[in-house]
Amino acid sequence: MSASRQLLLLLAVAACCFITSESPLRAGKYNPVLDVGDKAPTWDELPATDGKSYSSDSFQDKKVLVIAFTCNSCPYAVDYEGRLNQLAQKYSAKDSPVAVIAVNVNLVPADSLEKMKEQATEKKFVFPYLFDQSQKIGQEFGATRTPEFFVLNKDRKIVYMGAMDDSTDASKVKQDYVSAAIEAALNGKQPETTETIAIGCNVRYKRIRRKN
Repeated sequence: MSASRQLLLLLAVAACCFITSESPLRAGKYNPVLDVGDKAPTWDELPATDGKSYSSDSFQDKKVLVIAFTCNSCPYAVDYEGRLNQLAQKYSAKDSPVAVIAVNVNLVPADSLEKMKEQATEKKFVFPYLFDQSQKIGQEFGATRTPEFFVLNKDRKIVYMGAMDDSTDASKVKQDYVSAAIEAALNGKQPETTETIAIGCNVRYKRIRRKN
């Protein structure tokens, strides 16, 4: 190999190493933005169906935070409402080290805050149900489906993201990924399953038109 070709090869290898070391953390297998182990995004106060507002700091005393991206209008999300309520009842009592919250970022009329309040009352939600009109929290978490779950440990790093369990049919569930992740995080460990593909409707993000 000529000296010039050797030099070009060395430069190419060096460039690849530089790009790899300086590039942002890769996204997850199914998440377009975040990977397991990444620090979770924070957010400012968002209105909830209980009349209060919550920020990420509202849950700073909790060892584990579970965030479920959901909505009123998706049949998959509606099917999971009972399971989500049961999860919150099991893990997030007032003095519990775990908090379970839900977030809606859809902007269609069926997913307005007023409709969310109606849904929360009718289904007797026992968890805070937040609304983000800016859609920022969903975009920063890389949420693409409803429902989609994120389990954060005490350092607010992601230990699990994806589906709640392994079947959309509650009677056929064999693996409860979110519960397993909560238990692992409470014990300072990583769950056996850290990421799955979320099954549900697409989150309805606004389309930004390009300027001519």
